[in-house]
Amino acid sequence: MALTLRRVYHISAFSWYAFVVKSLADKDGEELPPGIFVYGGPWKYLTFLNLLLQMSFFGLAAVTDLQPGKNSESPLARCKDLLFSVFAFPVGVHTFVLPVLLGEVLVQPHVYPQTKHALAMLGAVGVAYLCWIVWVYVSVGIWVYPLLGHFSAAGLMGFFFFNMSVVTLFYLLGEKLNSHVWSKKH
Repeated sequence: MALTLRRVYHISAFSWYAFVVKSLADKDGEELPPGIFVYGGPWKYLTFLNLLLQMSFFGLAAVTDLQPGKNSESPLARCKDLLFSVFAFPVGVHTFVLPVLLGEVLVQPHVYPQTKHALAMLGAVGVAYLCWIVWVYVSVGIWVYPLLGHFSAAGLMGFFFFNMSVVTLFYLLGEKLNSHVWSKKH
């Protein structure tokens, strides 16, 4: 029963995210609303990148579920756990994605990597995204998020540091939730 529920959950979540991403891709070429600029397309927005991340995670989870036999130690399962624990949960909890991710915590335990390794990977992705949005600004002179235009250089650094601190706390929250939910069941 638990495996069937998990399979249905993962396939449903993957299908939902695939539908949303396809719907956004179908809008390519439409006139953009005021304030939206073309450079970088949807790839400049964390929301779009998060949709791709969630779709990839739930697709991988569905494929892992459909593998025959006990596969909790397989390379595919370890990759799925890493993707969830380090990227999908910490990055996704700032959006509407949160209920879906909390559901994931309830339907399947995840093996978390060592905290220092996880935070290093999360930090690298955060710095890469910050470099990307700064690159977009340098290239076209417009901030991806207009709020950033109101900060001084020191203010930007403080804002970026604050955001990375929040994402780090989300990682730690995910680790604690996973442990809390599954330590009682095993």
